[in-house]
Amino acid sequence: MSIPAEAFFLPPGAAGTLQSRIRAMVVQGILAGRLRPGDKMPSSRGLAQHLGISRITVTLAYADLVSSDYLMAKGRSGYFVSDTAPRAQEFPLAPKRDEGVDFTALTGARFSRQLRLAKPDDWQTYPYPFIYGQADASLFDHQNWRHCALRALGKRDFAALTSDYYERDDPILIEQILRTILPRRGIAARAEEVLLTMGAQNALWIAAQVLLGPGRRAVVENPGYPGLRAILEPSGTEVLPVDVDEDGLPPERVQGADVVFTTASHQCPTNATMPVARRVALLEAASREGFVIVEDDYEFEMSFLKPVAPALKSLDREGRVIYAGSFSKSIFPGLRLGYLVASPSFIAEARALRAMMLRHPPGHIQRTVAYFLADGHYDALINRMRTAFRRRRQAMEEAIAEQGLTVAGQGGFGGSSIWMRAPDGVDTEVMAQRLRADGVLIEPGRAFFHPSRSSNRFYRLAYSSIPPDRIHKGIGLIANAIGKTVSV
Repeated sequence: MSIPAEAFFLPPGAAGTLQSRIRAMVVQGILAGRLRPGDKMPSSRGLAQHLGISRITVTLAYADLVSSDYLMAKGRSGYFVSDTAPRAQEFPLAPKRDEGVDFTALTGARFSRQLRLAKPDDWQTYPYPFIYGQADASLFDHQNWRHCALRALGKRDFAALTSDYYERDDPILIEQILRTILPRRGIAARAEEVLLTMGAQNALWIAAQVLLGPGRRAVVENPGYPGLRAILEPSGTEVLPVDVDEDGLPPERVQGADVVFTTASHQCPTNATMPVARRVALLEAASREGFVIVEDDYEFEMSFLKPVAPALKSLDREGRVIYAGSFSKSIFPGLRLGYLVASPSFIAEARALRAMMLRHPPGHIQRTVAYFLADGHYDALINRMRTAFRRRRQAMEEAIAEQGLTVAGQGGFGGSSIWMRAPDGVDTEVMAQRLRADGVLIEPGRAFFHPSRSSNRFYRLAYSSIPPDRIHKGIGLIANAIGKTVSV
């Protein structure tokens, strides 16, 4: 059977090169059974004319499909679907059935009911995205990242790419963390004190699972990281919120805790940096009262206004601090790679728990990051981000001052966002919805607060993803929205 060229089309807006899209189109047709062994494909000229693309693009796609045994070439006769092409197993279609078990009712929605920050999937299409945690493609080192990834795909690294490490991690990446990342935080550690995780969220989950459970008590910062509460509350742990001040978590307010969670370097979301004297006081309280501290050291690389303060872990002499770090903010969030640093006995438990879930992060990602660190590309990226963020922060502060908006917690070391407070009577969740119509994205603050001490007056403005030349107009639109709300 000859397949007409009209049977193929390229959906507009699809990702990938034309060659890869043609390949995917043919593969999907074969796997779905629409294109059967022995069927003759349209000529490269005919398909190219139908699709409105270059003939060489179709020829290259066909050649690639031949090498993968999806197609076969028969001299002057053309291309045919291969007799040995992969085919999907065919099963009869299952009859349509009702919803069945209501798992939301069965589980009590203990996970899905947790309040989370909502970010639109198409945030890039908004002209004024003051949202946190997204990468700026203009700052990223695409070429060198690609070089490191290709190097990790080479024959020399085949074992690192394909092997099951079981419970182990890539020794090259662990060495780079020990040599280049932890020392700049003042932390000296050994390989048996480090465990790789799938980002900081996964690191916090592992720490909570090892340390907490029903009958245990955890102190969290208020306001604080919403993802941490989402971890703790379904576990049966009693969550004790402690209000932060301009210096972060006050040690004198910590009482009756088994575990204390803190973001000492850049408090989430206020950006307050805990002074060294307060860090020492918190460690002394931990020793005196017998609790453990989990230090979430996010954004420590983004200290560009003042020299970075030493990590709480660097001052720990009793092994009471479990340190959680991540590459998600410094490289890109989609990387999902982080690490825990703690005493060998804790890491042994955490490693065993991780093995029950995912064994280890993907080997190719680990080796790529290892090369990115070893070749100095990471440090160059950090310097570029600091320079850009310093300029954007200056533009943010100028625009905020011009518009008379109120900063609630600015932080003195840097970061990538500013914590704001709206006037009395302004619900920032309602304001955020109205601002979307003007192309402005902000993060309402209610999700950061413990439900018992909720507030709708606060909001976060991040500057990691917004072009600098749009900051002033975006802040003006926010001020205008607040002004309209207050005047009503």
